[in-house]
Amino acid sequence: MTVFEAIQNRRSVRAYDSKPIPSALLDRMCEALRLAPSACNKQPWKFVIVSDPKIKTELVAAAGKQAFIAEAPVVIVGVGFPDQAFKWMGDVGNSVDVDLAIALDHLTLAAAEAGLGTCWIGAFQETEVKKILRVPEEAKVVALTPLGYPKDPKAFHTKTSRKPASEVFVKDRF
Repeated sequence: MTVFEAIQNRRSVRAYDSKPIPSALLDRMCEALRLAPSACNKQPWKFVIVSDPKIKTELVAAAGKQAFIAEAPVVIVGVGFPDQAFKWMGDVGNSVDVDLAIALDHLTLAAAEAGLGTCWIGAFQETEVKKILRVPEEAKVVALTPLGYPKDPKAFHTKTSRKPASEVFVKDRF
């Protein structure tokens, strides 16, 4: 599968098979996170790889009771360190959110290529997630994603609608 095919085929998966992810494949997914670019190559992150069923269940409670999160054999939690991030990201402050988003997107595409599903989880109570995972106070939990084999083998074959190019792109000036 090419990168462009992974982009075309990636879907948010909300039902997971309990089949474990082979350790070599999980290592490859972690490498996709590790190799992602970040502003000025600061790499202001840590990724918590959660496989303990009890901890995954606690994360479900902190993420609006989205039970499918605990179905996946692994949950990846992207944690950023604002003080370590590039400080001048436009007028919005530092780069930590963008850096983590890029890394997690690398994971979603690598996972799609490997036949694994992911689902960007942004609806969670950060205070609770930090408490569950013992994340330091100065850090920021940016997002979570379950990682595992989709329960439905057709998960990557469903087409989702996208706006036409004419509604998305402008040339030269807005």
